[in-house]
This record gives sequence, structure tokens and C-alpha cells, in this order.
Amino acid sequence: MAARPTRRGLLLAGAGATVLAVGAGWAARDLIRPAPARPVPPDAPTGDERLTSRPSAARGRTVDFYTAVPDGYGDGRGLPVCLVLHGASTTARDFPGLGLGRFLTDAVRRGAAPFVLAGATGDRLSWRPSGRDDPQRMVREELPAWCAERGFDATRLAGWGWSMGGYGSLLLAGTWPGLLRAVAAFSPAVAPGDAVFANVDRLRGTPLALWCGRQDDFLDDVQALERALPEPAARAEYADGRHDFGYWGRMIPSAFDFVAAALAAPARSPGPG
Repeated sequence: MAARPTRRGLLLAGAGATVLAVGAGWAARDLIRPAPARPVPPDAPTGDERLTSRPSAARGRTVDFYTAVPDGYGDGRGLPVCLVLHGASTTARDFPGLGLGRFLTDAVRRGAAPFVLAGATGDRLSWRPSGRDDPQRMVREELPAWCAERGFDATRLAGWGWSMGGYGSLLLAGTWPGLLRAVAAFSPAVAPGDAVFANVDRLRGTPLALWCGRQDDFLDDVQALERALPEPAARAEYADGRHDFGYWGRMIPSAFDFVAAALAAPARSPGPG
């Protein structure tokens, strides 16, 4: 039996709706909320930022494929990759409007080791397989291959996601230990008893950083996950903020610093399988 379905619901970040897990299916209800908060990008230029389309065999459809290289690093050839998993209210098509390329250039100008961002559109409700639609396999197999075609170093990968994407990043790290050198998760949509908690021991060896706002409905569950980790989180920060980009935008610089350091460091041995 699913634990606390109202907790497990995936909050649509600032989109004015909550998706609730009910039994084995999903039900949606509309909520009246203020206009969605948006991040405030730094005063930095984008580098080589692209939004293209790629056929995904794993998803059985064509998906948007986003990449961003920090300004001053050309086409990004040879740079490691941070895989970006979006939340339920956004897709890869929204990434340029969120200013992710500008945040990336700013991080490098502040001294972070350069890396590229790469993300593709997953399902609106989950980063888990559903029938023949497998967004998790797309991230595990196809996204690194697309990055390698662009000349990026797809042997050095990290993961970053928010809300549903934070959950997906943690699930990816636990499903394939050693795949990711680190995971940065903003307000991951986790709950005790879900797949992330069930396989939490498989996160050993993967540096994790967690951020969650104190006014976020997922705060208790994110802190429960921190306590359940088999080794201390590399970072765990809780500041005033809600489940939206008003909060997450303020945390992006810290997350990119964390990701850059992990990608530049020697690889760690994976945890026990």
C-alpha cells in the first residue's frame, strides 16, 4: 500500500496544480496559486546553447534535446556533462527561458571548473518506465550517446534535477550505482516507501547534495531521506523558500559549484550493487 499519497504527490512547481498518487494510478486536481515564480539569472552571457529534436527509441517519440556550454568554451568538446532532469511543470524546451546557460557561464566565471548541461524531455508525471515509454532508459543510454556525438566527455556525468527531476536523479543514481559522479537534488519529490528510499543503500559512494525550502511540502520527506542515507550527504541545505524557482533559482549557483567540483575530481568507486 502506498504511504501517505498526499505527500507522494508530485507538486507542479509553480504551475498551479498538484498531481496526487492514488492507488496504482494518478489523479490531478487544480489549485489556486499565485503566478509561478521565476529564477533571476545572473548578468552573464550564454555560450553555445542549443535546443534540437532527437528521436528517442526509449520513449517511442521525438523529444527536445537541450545543451548549454559556458561562454568562452566553444562547442564544449571534451567537457564533462551534468544531466538535467526537469520537474513536472517544465520540459527541456523551457530551459533557455529559465536562464540555465547564463547560470552556467556565471559559475565558470566565479571559478568553477567548466562543464556542460544536457537534458531531454521526460514524461510529465515520472522519470520511471511506463509501458513502452521509458524516460529513465533515455537518460541512462540515449542522452549520454547524444552528448558523445557532440564531442562532450560522456564518461564523466553528474545529475541535477528539481521536484520530480530531483527524484529521477536520485532514482537514476540508485538504479545504476557508479553512473553519476554526483547528484544535486532540489526539493526531490520523495516519500518514505518509494523506490528511492527502498534502494537508498545503493546511493553509497555517490556524493549527494540536497536543497529544500522550509516552506516546501516535501521538507519533512527530504530531511527523512537525508537521515536514511547510508553515508552523510555531501551537502544538505534548508532555507526559506517554497516549491518553485523563486527558491530554486537562488540555489543554482551553489548546485553548479558542487557539480563542477565533482566532475573535476577523480572518479570514486561505486557503492555495492
